[in-house]
Amino acid sequence: MASIGAWRAEAVDHRREEGRPPYEQARPPGEPLARRGEFAVHGAKGEIRATGADGRTLWTHALAGRPNAAHISGGRVLVTTDSLEYTPWGFLGPAYLLDLADGRRVAELRGERGAARSGGRFLLGLEGYGVFETREYDRDGAETDRWTSYGHYVVGSGVRVVEADRRIPTRARVVRLLPGGAVSPGPRLNDPQPPKPVVLPDGTLLVLDGGVIRAVDRDLGATVLAELRTPADSRTVRALRRDGDVLLAIVAEPHPADPVRYTVDTWTFRLLGG
Repeated sequence: MASIGAWRAEAVDHRREEGRPPYEQARPPGEPLARRGEFAVHGAKGEIRATGADGRTLWTHALAGRPNAAHISGGRVLVTTDSLEYTPWGFLGPAYLLDLADGRRVAELRGERGAARSGGRFLLGLEGYGVFETREYDRDGAETDRWTSYGHYVVGSGVRVVEADRRIPTRARVVRLLPGGAVSPGPRLNDPQPPKPVVLPDGTLLVLDGGVIRAVDRDLGATVLAELRTPADSRTVRALRRDGDVLLAIVAEPHPADPVRYTVDTWTFRLLGG
């Protein structure tokens, strides 16, 4: 059993079986991309749609590609999209900043992953082909800050990033973004593509980093909370999920001779403390 601050992880179970990799959990049918107050924002191929408290459509905005995420702040909504036509590589589509009240397009931006800040501000990051950056935009789509960092954004008392750079060996860390483009470095990571972290009620981040689960506090202090005894491998698909006091770490490895078949290891821990 390991601990950081008030948190401890107690190993409960480990299972190995044939199965499917732990891709991002599918959104239930009808579940919106984002919700704020009476507004809900839904996405479908070629459009973004907002509904009111009674479920009726308030506006529909046509766009290229398929929306994959939405973030709401200060009467604005930032929508990131997938598209095969926008760039000659990958699925990156345009990012749209829309007025939440009427769907009017405020700005068309470029980025793969976003997050909402207060007052109509948004983070929008991009990585790959020599780019590794996060930009901040105001409610009018004007750039207000920029950092050399990209990954999973955790917005609370400031912004922390669980970086993902796809380099081997990786240079990624858990960092804090500071005003004026400054980046405060925290613990180094071993996995160039860590999955989305789990955020505990006190702000502690749990990061599945290769063969370990790292706990990182608000001050970027870190410890190894649990060891999975599995090596980091760029071919594996990983996920870390929390359900109450239960923490699941899932690692799926494709078979060398049949890449559509996976061996799936699932570790179960009980979170104690907090």
